[in-house]
Amino acid sequence: CFLNHLNSSVSDSDCAQSAVAGAAAGAVVETALYPIDTIKTRLQAVRGGAQIILKGLYSGLAGNLAGVILASALFIGVYEPTKQKLLKIFPENFSAIAHLAAGAAGGAASSIVRVPTEVVKQRIQTGQFVSAPDAVRLVVAKEGFRGLYAGYGSFLLRDLPFDAIQFCIYEQLRIGYKLAARRDLSDPENAIIGAFAGAITGAVTTPLDVIKTRLMVQGSTKQYTGICHCVNTILREEGSSAFFRGMGPRVLWIGIGGSIFLEFLRRRSSYLPASALLRRIEVPLC
Repeated sequence: CFLNHLNSSVSDSDCAQSAVAGAAAGAVVETALYPIDTIKTRLQAVRGGAQIILKGLYSGLAGNLAGVILASALFIGVYEPTKQKLLKIFPENFSAIAHLAAGAAGGAASSIVRVPTEVVKQRIQTGQFVSAPDAVRLVVAKEGFRGLYAGYGSFLLRDLPFDAIQFCIYEQLRIGYKLAARRDLSDPENAIIGAFAGAITGAVTTPLDVIKTRLMVQGSTKQYTGICHCVNTILREEGSSAFFRGMGPRVLWIGIGGSIFLEFLRRRSSYLPASALLRRIEVPLC
């Protein structure tokens, strides 16, 4: 399971331990930072100068944790066998391509669970429902099964650049810093780099996150018919500044979460690519 030995065989027990440890760390961070995520979602969902409510900041946490754990299991179940098959096909110097392709396959598979989890979570956070079971039942009743996948395209549109930017910044900064310092980085230094990478990525992708939030929480009102209509409507009615709502909480949330998880992955030398595990917990985990 070591990132610097990508072609080495991975035992089932090692992978299982990494998966369990990652799920546990995800649950802890998700729980601790969930109120920040709720504030971010409410800021992005309101239109105009409306005030947000600072009560019920843990609304929807239980259902979200269940979805995160299931999505993580689905990702690992697709990622690992795909990776092993591709490593046998690609030569050793192209092993990175095998990992990227396997990560994309795992991410696409897990989005089947992650998107409805996100839809339910954000609608509870914005006060539309009080519990995950009620949310699922009422969304399906009013919007059909497709309602659980509202904003699917915008979810992928946000996650793809998020993963690429965050992982690239983190790895390049660590390499550059290590070369400049001519020594291995300390744990605090790695954590700071992880926080910086997460914060920068969170800030840059905030407009995409706003679009995703609006499409996911609109429900049967259908204020927006798609990504382009959402962008044009927000620009026309609220101005470009609306695309940066919730940036503060988002940067704080992803910065802290990115620091914890990237450092966790480095210390555990997990077989999962860092960006993939971050995506499973919306890091923070988007």
